Amino acid sequence: MKVLDLFCEHGHGFEGWFGSEDDYQSQQQRGLVQCPLCGSSQVRKGLSAPRLNFGARPATGSARHHDDAQAPAAQATTASSPQRLPAAAEPQPASADGEAHRRLQVQLQAAWLKLSREIAARTEDVGSRFADEARRMHHGDIAERPIRGEATREQALELLEEGVPVMPLALPVGAKETLQ
Repeated sequence: MKVLDLFCEHGHGFEGWFGSEDDYQSQQQRGLVQCPLCGSSQVRKGLSAPRLNFGARPATGSARHHDDAQAPAAQATTASSPQRLPAAAEPQPASADGEAHRRLQVQLQAAWLKLSREIAARTEDVGSRFADEARRMHHGDIAERPIRGEATREQALELLEEGVPVMPLALPVGAKETLQ
């Protein structure tokens, strides 16, 4: 298995797993390798360090016990504050090096993709019927439900002028489908 660090033309970084270099090249030529954030198929390989796994090493009894004891507390903290980004994703001081900035960017992209997937999972995609469906719900002609879809700028402005609560949201392509 080959794990590659990939970057799209917009600088979004992500990992790709391939059976071999030939598999990567074949998928790249067919336009199957796409950025999960923006859907761009203009993808290039970055520098990747090989990962060599020579076998798992069991943890010592005291170290394992210590790690297990702290794991539930960390999970509870994360679960109780879903609005906050993980501490590692919070802005770094201005003196942080380029690698810290890149890690932050990757973490923010991952958080945005996760949130986008959750929005996509909890809403119905009504496509180009969005303006009509939103208007019908607002007037009480149909039951309210969480929807998403496509509207022109003019349609969105008309909805807002009528008092229909809408919000533009650019969901990444990767949020609407399962990544392999």
